[in-house]
Parts: sequence; C-alpha cells; structure tokens
Amino acid sequence: METIAWVAAVLATALLVLIGWWLWLRQSAKALHHEVSARAARLEADAERQAANKLREAEVAAKEKLLQARTEFEKVSRQRRAELEAMERRLTQREDSLDKRADESAHRERELGAREREATLLERELEKRQGQLDRLLAEEQGKLEQIAGLTALQAREELVRLVENDARIDAARLLKRIEDEAREKAQKEAQRIIGIAVQRAASDYVAETTVSVVVLPNDEMKGRIIGREGRNIRALEMATGVDLIVDDTPEAVIVSNFDPLRREIAKVALDRLITDGRIHPARIEEVVEKVKAEFDERIRQEGEAALLELNISGVHPELIKLLGRLRYRTSYGQNVLKHSKEVAFLAGVMAAELKANVHVARRAGLLHDIGKAVDREMEGSHLELGIELLRKFGETEEVVHAMACHHGDYDPETVEAVLVTASDALSAARPGARREILETYVKRLEKLEEIAAGFRGVQKTYAIQAGREIRIIVDSERIADEAALWLSKDIAKKIEQELTYPGQIKVTVIRETRAVEYAR
Repeated sequence: METIAWVAAVLATALLVLIGWWLWLRQSAKALHHEVSARAARLEADAERQAANKLREAEVAAKEKLLQARTEFEKVSRQRRAELEAMERRLTQREDSLDKRADESAHRERELGAREREATLLERELEKRQGQLDRLLAEEQGKLEQIAGLTALQAREELVRLVENDARIDAARLLKRIEDEAREKAQKEAQRIIGIAVQRAASDYVAETTVSVVVLPNDEMKGRIIGREGRNIRALEMATGVDLIVDDTPEAVIVSNFDPLRREIAKVALDRLITDGRIHPARIEEVVEKVKAEFDERIRQEGEAALLELNISGVHPELIKLLGRLRYRTSYGQNVLKHSKEVAFLAGVMAAELKANVHVARRAGLLHDIGKAVDREMEGSHLELGIELLRKFGETEEVVHAMACHHGDYDPETVEAVLVTASDALSAARPGARREILETYVKRLEKLEEIAAGFRGVQKTYAIQAGREIRIIVDSERIADEAALWLSKDIAKKIEQELTYPGQIKVTVIRETRAVEYAR
C-alpha cells in the first residue's frame, strides 16, 4: 500500500510539474507572439517608408528623364526645322535658276531661228556663187587646155609623174642618208662581233669524196676478196650496201657509195677481214654486224662529245644519236657535224655579245641541220624533218623556231633565229668551207652577170670574189646618184628571186662622171 501511495505521490508530483511547465510555455509563447508581432509591425513600417522613398526617387528620376527627353526632342526639332528651311530656300533658288534658264533657252531658240534663216540665205547665195565659179573655172580650164595643148587628165598625170619623181629622189636621198648614218654606227660593231665569232670558231675542213680506198697487202688478196664466182664480194656488198671496185689499181680496192657511214663501215669491215685472213660469206656477215654495233656506239659518243664541247645538256638520247650520224654526212663537201658545231659556236658568241639567250642560240645552231641525218631515209626536206624531230623529242618552241628560220622559209621573230641564220651563212660562205662543181660555179657567175646586165643604164658587170660580189658600172648620163641606190636594191632583189647561192652576194653600183676640157 505504501508503494502504491508512493507511486501515486510521484505521479501527482510529475503531473503538477508538467502542468506548471505547460503554463510556463504558454506564457512564453504569448510573450514571444507579442514580440514577433511588434517586430513585424516595425518591419512593415520600415518597408512602407522605404517604398515611399523609392517611389519618390523614381518619380524624380522619371521627371528628370522626361525633362531631358523633352529638351533633346526640342533640340532635334529645331535642327530639323532649320534643315527644312534651308532645303526650302535651296529649292526656291533652284526654281528661280530654272526659270532664268528657261527664259535664256527661249531667247537662244529665237536667236538660233534667226541665225538659221540667215544661214539658209547665205547658203543659197554661196550655191549661186559656186555655180558662177564653176562656170568660170570651166572656161579658164578650156582656155588653159587650148594654150597648153593638154587635157586636164593629161596635165594631172604629168604633174603626178613630176611629183612622184621628185618624191622618189627625195626619198632616195633620205634613205641614203639614213643608211649612211646607220652604217657608220653599226658597221664597226657588226664587224667586231662577226670577226670575233669567226676568228674564235675557225677550223679546217677536209673535203669528203664518194669513194674510199682500202690498201691491200698484195694483189693476191683481190682474188680472195672476190671469192669463188664472186660470192665473197657479193656478200660484202649486200651486207654493207656499198659498191666494191676491184680494178687494175695495184694493191688497192675502191669502196664507192654516197653515204659516208656505209662507206666507212664497209672500209673498216674489209680491213678487219684482210687482217684476219678468213674471208667467206658467213665470216663477212659476222664482221659487218660487229662493225655496225661498234659504229652505233661510236655515233653516240660523237653526239655526246659535241654536246660536251658546246656545254649543252638535256638533249634526248635519240637526238644525240642523230647528231653523231652527222659526223658521217657531208653537204657540198662540208662535214655536217663540224658545220653544226661551228654554227652553234658562232651563234653563241654573237648572242653573248648582243645580250641575247646564249643557250637557245647555241642549241638551235647545233640542231639546225639535224634533219640531214634522216633525209636520205625519209620523205621531206631536211628542214621539215628537223622541225618534226625537234618537236617529237621535246625541244622548246624557241629552239624549234630559231632552227626553222635558218633557210628563210619562216620569218624570224626572235634575235636568236636571226643569229642562227647569220651563223649558218657565215659557216657555209667562208672560203674553203664548201666546194662546187666547176660547171655549176661558172654558170652561176654567168647568170649573176646576166641578171645585172638586164637593167636599164648598165654598161658593164663583173662578178668577183668567187661570186660573192658583183660590181656594176652604169652610164652616168642615164643614171643619177639617187637612182644608183635604187638600182642596187632592185638588182639585189632580182638576184634573190632568180638565183640560188650560199651565203650572200654584195651588189656594188659604180657611177662615174668625167669632165674633160682642153687648154689651148
């Protein structure tokens, strides 16, 4: 019982504590509520005051901006009004100006109308006077024709002829003066350049023939070369393409052919057969094939040596072989490879003196006769074949053009083309470079003199310096000094048209006036 009472007392005490604590909490909550309400009221009052301040500041700022905008608007409006007023004043001025111009145009139209009427009257008056003048001129012309005994057409033709003669004489004098001045300035320089080139490129030429002689150790060797029933000599001729002449010439056999390469192959093969002693058809074919192979290599070496000598590179291998073949090709007795090298050297020297393209001039000079390496095997002139070969094997158009002009078939468009043409003429025209048949040479000289003698006023003609110059003596009473100049040009042009010749021909017209008187 005591325990229960104790528990009940404890519970009652706890209950009283709880009730007291709850009452305290309630009182604290009310106090806290009053404090929070008061703080909220203060915060609300502060917020209202701040909002009112912000509103007043915003109103002030808005009023300031409004005032500023109104001021700016008024300023812009004043400027626009000023611009509009200025434009209005300009338009007014333009209207006034246009009115003035309109008035002036109307005034000018009235003046022009008056002047047109005056011009019409003047034109009629002029037509009338022109008619009178034409009648007077016709009358005067009729009187002049009666007095002179010539019609107007005849008089005009006579006047034209006289004027033409005077103009021709004046032109001849002017041309002679210009040529003399140009000759004085250019002759020394040209002579110097050509002299340097020719002197530096001077070389000897050996005249080629169409036969070669093979020396035999004894006359018994002739029989072995001929063979039984001529089989050895036939085999040798078929293998080499030459003619073997075995005659009474002691210890010698003649190899005949127009192709120097074939002739040289046959000569070397025959020398080897004679040295070896075994001469029969099978051995002949074997030796000839070996010699041909050796000559192919020798030809290539000749071409490479020419390029090395002239310091030229980048040439196609096929062109190198064709260059080497020119070593065994002649033209008028002149070795074509030596001639080509000389032309290249001359063109290069002159190009260097004239500040032109030395590489193009030298290359075109070396290749200018490349067509002669195949002209006996293919159709066409050596010039056309050469152009085709150079283009086929990748040479530049500058080189092809310079090469194509060396015979005058094409007009030169570059300095290098002119130099190659001049170098070819120099190499071929110098004494001893080429040889001609005596009969052809004499006929050319006779034709040269005959051409010059066919002109009016020519008394005598003389072809001198192996046909390189012709001197013409004219009648001084029929040919004047100025006409002599035109005569030399006309003769030179006719020689170019009717005569074929290497190099160039100098035409010299000589006019002499002699005054003779006797003292008694």
